[in-house]
Amino acid sequence: MQSNATPDPFAEPVAFGQRVQILRDRRGMSRPVLAGLLGMSPSWLKQVESGQIQVPKLPMVLRIAEALRVRDLADLTGDQSMAVDLFTGPGHAKLPAVRDAINAFPLSADRPPPTPLHLRHRLAKAWSARHTAPNHRAVLGDLLPDLVVDAQLAVRAAESAAERRATQACLSEVYSLSQFFVAYQPDAALLWRVAERGMVAAQESEDPHAIGVAAWLTAQAHRDSGPGHFDAADAVTTKALRYLEPFLPDAPDKVLAIAGALQFEAGYTAARRAESGTAWGWWDEADKTSKKLPAAYYHPITSFSRAIMGAHAVTVAVELRAGGESVRQSVQADRMTIPSRPRLARHRIEEARGYQLDNQVEVALATLERAHEAAPETIRYNGYARRIILEETEAKSPDRRRRASELAVKVGLLAA
Repeated sequence: MQSNATPDPFAEPVAFGQRVQILRDRRGMSRPVLAGLLGMSPSWLKQVESGQIQVPKLPMVLRIAEALRVRDLADLTGDQSMAVDLFTGPGHAKLPAVRDAINAFPLSADRPPPTPLHLRHRLAKAWSARHTAPNHRAVLGDLLPDLVVDAQLAVRAAESAAERRATQACLSEVYSLSQFFVAYQPDAALLWRVAERGMVAAQESEDPHAIGVAAWLTAQAHRDSGPGHFDAADAVTTKALRYLEPFLPDAPDKVLAIAGALQFEAGYTAARRAESGTAWGWWDEADKTSKKLPAAYYHPITSFSRAIMGAHAVTVAVELRAGGESVRQSVQADRMTIPSRPRLARHRIEEARGYQLDNQVEVALATLERAHEAAPETIRYNGYARRIILEETEAKSPDRRRRASELAVKVGLLAA
């Protein structure tokens, strides 16, 4: 019987080019858009998809995987010997415990619920630990199971409307913290469960800051799902900014900061669309917002601050595939201090992408080494860093191959 269903790219036998086309269609990405992200022509991509051009060399395969946000390289190549996780990590050892806590459905309690004030103190310590620990996922993996359960208990035990709103704000923030742990882990359903629960709890709290944070993370989840979800990301950021606007004239710093973070998210999505003017326009808006904050202020969740705007400029330039501009922005950004270790490592990875775009591959590798020094668990689960490292293990230069191979061992891409 003939089927009209879309072929499964993971079933054998399906040629490489067919896999590219199927995965591209599933991402809602046109051929010219994918070709542009690869720096190639639409006609070249059409020849690849039709099989007129054989499987490209590894660096181009990795770039295709990056553009299509392929989770496992084997899904693109069909070669199970190339089973390499890219945009999800191999799975943290503490993921099962965090997953069990999130998935639990407690109907009874074996301990008294904490007060909102107690939860707030624990959350503050948890955010601080996340920003200061090089093994931040391991730290969160220890803290999150009890935090999730206790925040749920606190909501159920609330005795007044005000207390219930306060505990819902705490619960929403616990889910936000959980999303930082779950991101890039091999459980997309869990990520969306956390994002959606965080948004529901935030809305129940009626707290502008909690709602802004939940929207910020939800927009990221949509954008990271691929171009077919960019409109959803834009809708979330636009509605959240519209909601926050009346609060801003007299808003505390944390509400002003989440508005600035959302403005940058709008610019980030525009950059992913290759809309340069819109992307830099939103960056300008976010920069204006950052200047309304105290010079030393640093938002404990989003890292939004005056200092982070330089790092954000690097990200916009990289997503617009502007290598020279990325490098120029990197030089300027390095004058600022980023106190969060995982956020600093993420910035180093963005810098490395810029240096690679500018054909300064040695500098890109050195920058990734600095990212590893700042926060090994950030680079271990970052698809962009993993792609650059894997590419350079195939470099013609023996020194580059050696350097990349040593880094690949450190981040778990190659066995020692």
